[in-house]
Amino acid sequence: MALDAICLTAVLEELRKVLEGGRIDKVYQPSRDEIVLAVRGAGANVKLLLSASPNGPRLHLTKEVRENPAQPPMFCMLLRKHLTGARFLRLEQPELERIVLLRLESTDELGDKVLRTLVLEAMGRRANLILLDGEDRIIDCVRRVEGDVATGQRGVIPGLFYRFPDPRPGLPPLLERELDFRSNGVSRGESLAEKLERLKEAMGPEGYVPYGLVREDKLVDFTFLPILQYGPDTGLRRYESFSKLLDDFYASRATAEKVGQRGADLQKAVTRVRDRVARRVAQQELEREATKDRERKRELGDILTSNLYALSKGMGTVRLTDYYDPEGREADIPLDPLLTPQQNAAKYYKEYNKAKTAEVVLGEQIEKGKRELEYLDSVLEAIVLAEGERDLAEIRQELTDTGYLRRGAKAAKRMKVAAKPMEFRSTAGLRISVGKNNTQNDLLTAKQAGKGDLWLHTQKIHGSHVILWTEGRTPDAGSIEEAAKLAAWFSQARDGKKVPVDYTPVKYVKKPAGAKPGMVVYTTYQTAYVDPDGELAKRLRVK
Repeated sequence: MALDAICLTAVLEELRKVLEGGRIDKVYQPSRDEIVLAVRGAGANVKLLLSASPNGPRLHLTKEVRENPAQPPMFCMLLRKHLTGARFLRLEQPELERIVLLRLESTDELGDKVLRTLVLEAMGRRANLILLDGEDRIIDCVRRVEGDVATGQRGVIPGLFYRFPDPRPGLPPLLERELDFRSNGVSRGESLAEKLERLKEAMGPEGYVPYGLVREDKLVDFTFLPILQYGPDTGLRRYESFSKLLDDFYASRATAEKVGQRGADLQKAVTRVRDRVARRVAQQELEREATKDRERKRELGDILTSNLYALSKGMGTVRLTDYYDPEGREADIPLDPLLTPQQNAAKYYKEYNKAKTAEVVLGEQIEKGKRELEYLDSVLEAIVLAEGERDLAEIRQELTDTGYLRRGAKAAKRMKVAAKPMEFRSTAGLRISVGKNNTQNDLLTAKQAGKGDLWLHTQKIHGSHVILWTEGRTPDAGSIEEAAKLAAWFSQARDGKKVPVDYTPVKYVKKPAGAKPGMVVYTTYQTAYVDPDGELAKRLRVK
């Protein structure tokens, strides 16, 4: 959700108490669209973020640490010149508009008091940050816009007087849907004033309250009143302030976007390697298929050896009786005219022996390639399961250690703190651990689990290693079934039915010498056929 005009009103109501009367100590511009003002307020020093990013225009107090460029951008230098030491007079907002005017009192080069205004237009892709002088003339802005008289588009460039964009009063879709839900559709035909009255009633005596909308323990939206339209699948998390809510929401979204992009980049790199290995294996299989013709090479060598008297050097082909043919027909045998009859026969024997050796070598290479494909498929599955940058870093480290990725200068050191496997608790109270990548799978199976703990894995299907910690007791059938369902859910068979899941005590699970991460063999196992259950995974997950 973007920061709508009403939520912006709530944010400003909160900020006025902190900012008005405070002074700007420092100005930073960590990115093209973001300005951070360090403010000395009444009794507290705070950082005010103003973002003109099209993906999340907003303003709020922030505690997030942002890295600043070594060389401040020109707009940052301009703001430092005009706003360092400036005092906040007031924060203004045109009614029901996503626009904020920070009215400031500053000092010019002569030491005289002057007025300055920093305008945030928090309007999606048209978002902008604009600095005005005391006469509301534009000094500069983050995004310069050339005006167009023909279309009526306003200009936003230095030297012009600032004017507001065309008003677009209205409620955001989330609030429209909420009023529609609460009124059983009655609000659809009401005026804006009537809808605003309904909102006041919905807010109650507390007024604006910062709420985060939560699904699967993740912030998915924010608002200023309880949202009921989504039912029990979406929870409400009340925050101490709107600034804290917005800081958390956009930080988590930025992290998710960053992880998503890095996950996509990593997936692309692994897929590229996997496709290359698959092409190599396919070519080797074609070559091995060609070696199955080797027996005919030996037969032709035998026929030539038996008829050396009929051959002479310089012949390009010869027709001889094929005594390997059940009907005794003649066969045309190609010859190399530069070779003697004996050399031509020896050539066919050599090709036969070469094909025989090639079949063995190719068979070994194909098996090695198939194991490599299995490993890369398991890595792709692990990328899907990654829940954060730490999980992806582990996968990246694993691929570097196994030689699939080159080690960069910054990757020389291993991460000191490893990511943790997913943790669950069965209905009967037994702990269940699920590895999210091969590093975690190896750690769980080979180092952490005891010999009597239960190991589970989908049969011949890529997926996570699952450990049911028995605590020295015989696990109940319900816990085994739940652990099997988790193994099915965290595998490539997630969308299947009656997925076979093998389970056995850890003592029967071995890692072959030289095997790639996550690869094991096991014996003396049982198989359960279960349906993957995502709801069970949510319910049993330990946070």
